[in-house]
Amino acid sequence: MTDQTNTQQKTAIVTGGASGLGFAIAEKFVQNNIRTIIIGRNQDKLESARKKLGDLCVPVSFDLTCLSAIPEMIEKIGKEWGKIDILVNNAGINMKKEFTEVTDEDFQKIILTNMTAVFSISREVSKLMLQKKNGSIVNISSMAAQYGIPKVIAYTAAKTGIEGMTKAMAVELSPEGIRVNCVAPGFIATDMSAKALDNDPERKNKVLSRTPMGKLGAPSDVAEAVYYFASDAAKYVTGTILPVDGGNSIGF
Repeated sequence: MTDQTNTQQKTAIVTGGASGLGFAIAEKFVQNNIRTIIIGRNQDKLESARKKLGDLCVPVSFDLTCLSAIPEMIEKIGKEWGKIDILVNNAGINMKKEFTEVTDEDFQKIILTNMTAVFSISREVSKLMLQKKNGSIVNISSMAAQYGIPKVIAYTAAKTGIEGMTKAMAVELSPEGIRVNCVAPGFIATDMSAKALDNDPERKNKVLSRTPMGKLGAPSDVAEAVYYFASDAAKYVTGTILPVDGGNSIGF
């Protein structure tokens, strides 16, 4: 690899990149010669992802709820690779519980991982992107921000916040060359979602009956949308929220 190629090669961070949607996004990036740093807590999953994705995948073991350590981690990545061109805020956790049974601690835990950590890492990565006057940040939302879904109050609050932050970040950062967009996946066939829906036939039927395309999406469908936002094909697109949901958000 020449120095010129190495300089031109883009560097991306994908949080939660070792499994599910994050892995599909990382795979799409690597296939397009983007050095992809995947951040996660599970060392075994990180190593497994690296083996599957090859040398362009760089695993980083880190707990994003340790907010005070995020600046140092991002500074280290910036120094090691010279720049960060793309940030995908994919990491998140969910909790199904009746609204009245959700404790303050439950609520704060989901908000911390799904929204506050996204704010913190985006702030630090933006500082590096501002130095180059260039970059793309892609946030991952959910159908929970599009309409009311029962038993996921904290997750809904966090993902609605993510969509609001996307617009606010775009307005502030886009004049400096940094685009910020958001993908809102519908019901995607991951191991986790498939298990949940197969164990709840009534919920699965409801999901499919209000999805005009009549089927679950594939992780690669989300990865394609994220790649579009991260690429020069979307060079005049910022502050948008793109549902990738087979029409679920407009289904009746």
